[in-house]
Amino acid sequence: MIRDEYYPLQLIKMAESLKDYEEDFENPEKKPRRNKYAFACAILASMTSILLGYDIGVMSGAALYIQRDLKVSDVQIEILNGIINLYSPVGSFIAGRTSDWIGRRYTIVLAGAIFFVGAILMGFSPNYAFLMFGRFFAGVGIGFAFLIAPVYTSEISPSSSRGFLTSLPEVFLNGGILIGYISNYGFSKLALRLGWRLMLGVGAIPSILIGVAVLAMPESPRWLVAKGRLGEAKRVLYKISESEEEARLRLADIKDTAGIPQDCDDDVVLVSKQTHGHGVWRELFLHPTPAVRHIFIASLGIHFFAQATGIDAVVLYSPRIFEKAGIKSDNYRLLATVAVGFVKTVSILVATFFLDRAGRRVLLLCSVSGLILSLLTLGLSLTVVDHSQTTLNWAVGLSIAAVLSYVATFSIGSGPITWVYSSEIFPLRLRAQGVAIGAAVNRVTSGVIAMTFLSLQNAITIGGAFFLFAGVAAVAWIFHYTLLPETRGKTLEEIEKSFGNFCRKPKAEEGLDDNVEIQLKTRDQTLTSVD
Repeated sequence: MIRDEYYPLQLIKMAESLKDYEEDFENPEKKPRRNKYAFACAILASMTSILLGYDIGVMSGAALYIQRDLKVSDVQIEILNGIINLYSPVGSFIAGRTSDWIGRRYTIVLAGAIFFVGAILMGFSPNYAFLMFGRFFAGVGIGFAFLIAPVYTSEISPSSSRGFLTSLPEVFLNGGILIGYISNYGFSKLALRLGWRLMLGVGAIPSILIGVAVLAMPESPRWLVAKGRLGEAKRVLYKISESEEEARLRLADIKDTAGIPQDCDDDVVLVSKQTHGHGVWRELFLHPTPAVRHIFIASLGIHFFAQATGIDAVVLYSPRIFEKAGIKSDNYRLLATVAVGFVKTVSILVATFFLDRAGRRVLLLCSVSGLILSLLTLGLSLTVVDHSQTTLNWAVGLSIAAVLSYVATFSIGSGPITWVYSSEIFPLRLRAQGVAIGAAVNRVTSGVIAMTFLSLQNAITIGGAFFLFAGVAAVAWIFHYTLLPETRGKTLEEIEKSFGNFCRKPKAEEGLDDNVEIQLKTRDQTLTSVD
C-alpha cells in the first residue's frame, strides 16, 4: 500500500492532471486550438532571418563575379565572405542590451534599418574597400536580427508549440538562402559590373518590408513584466496563449521570475529585479550556479558545433565544391546550388513539424549522425575525383548527393534546434545576454570557417577538409548526448530545473517534475503495481 508521505506533491499533481485530462476527453470542444495570433507574431519576428539567409546565399554566387570584376585574390574573397560573421557579434552584443532597454519589437525595427544601409552601400560599391565598408553595416544589422528573432519568438510562444514557432527563424533563413541562390542565377545573365551589384543591393528590399511589418506585433510579455507594465503583459498573454488558464499560469511564472508578488494585480508596478543587464555578466562568468553554468556551457557548445561542422563552407562555397566535383559550367554550378537551397528549405520545413513531437534531443542526435555520414561520403568522393585523371560520373553524382544529404540533415536538426534550444534554456534575467553570447560564438565560428575554407582545402585538399569536419561532427555528437537534456513540453521557467547535474535525468524523474504526460504514465504504472 502506498503511504501518503511518498511523493505527496507529485501525487496531487498527477490527480489534478488526470482530472483535466478526463474533462478534456469528455468535452473535446474545450480543447484549445493553436493560437493563430502567436503564430502570426512569430512569423513576423522570424522574417528578420531572411536578411542573413539572403546575404549567405547571394554571396556564394556573387563572389565569383566580384573576383572577376575587381580582380581580387582567393584570400580577399574568403575575408569578404567571412568578415560579416565577425561583424555580427558586435550587433548581437549591442542588441542584447538594446532589447532590454527599448524592447524586443523596436530592436527588430532597428535591425532592419541597419541592414538596409549595408545593402545599399554594397550595391553601389565602386571597389573592394567600399564593399568591405558596406558589409560592416550589413553584419551589425544581421547581428541584431540573429539575436532578437529567437528571443522574441521564444517569449511569445505557448510552450506546446514553442519548438515549432522558435524554429521559424531558421525556416526563413533557409528561405533567404534559396532566394539568394535564385538571385545569383537570375542576375548572372547581366553585364559583369552590374550583375553582382544588383545581387547585393536587392537585399535592401526585405529589410524595408520587415521594419514596417513588425510594428504590428505586440511587445514581449516577459519584457513588459520586467518593466512593471503588468496590465499590458496580461492583455498580450491572453492573446498569445492557447487558453485563459495557460495565460494565468504563464503570468504567474513570469511574475515569480521578476520578483512580483502573485497577489499583485496593478497595471503598473515597481519591479525590483530589473533586467538591464546589471549583474548578468557576473552571474554568467564569475559566480554562476551549477544550473547556470551547465546552461551556459550547453549554449556555447551547441552554437559552436552547429558551425564548426562546416555548414557555411558548404553553403558559401557550393559553386566551388561543384567545380571540384567536375562541373565546369557556371550555369550548371549555379543551378546545382539552387538545388542545394531548395533541399535545405524543404528540410527545415519538415523539421518544424517534429520539434514539438519527437523532441529536441532525438532530432539533434539523428541530425548530427547524418552529418557525419554525409561528410565522410563527400570527403571520399571529392578525394576520388581529385586523384582521378578522367571524369568519373559516379563520383560527381555521389558528391552532389552528399552535399544535398548534408544540408538536409543539418536543416532537419542541428540548424533549427541550435536556436530553439539556446533561446529557451536561459532564465529570463539572463536570456538576452546569454543568447547574445551564443550568437557571437555562432557567428565567430562561422566567420572562421568561411575565412579559412579555401586556404584549408589548398593545405589538406578539399576531401581532407570534409574529413576534418566529419571528425568535428563526431565530437559534437558526444557533446550533445552527454550535456543536453530534453526541453520539449516544459515552460521556460521550468527548464532551468533540468540543468545543473551535467548529465541527463532518467525519464521518470524528469516526468515527476515537469512533464504531465509522463506523470500520468508513472501514475498508471504505480496504481497497477499496487493492485
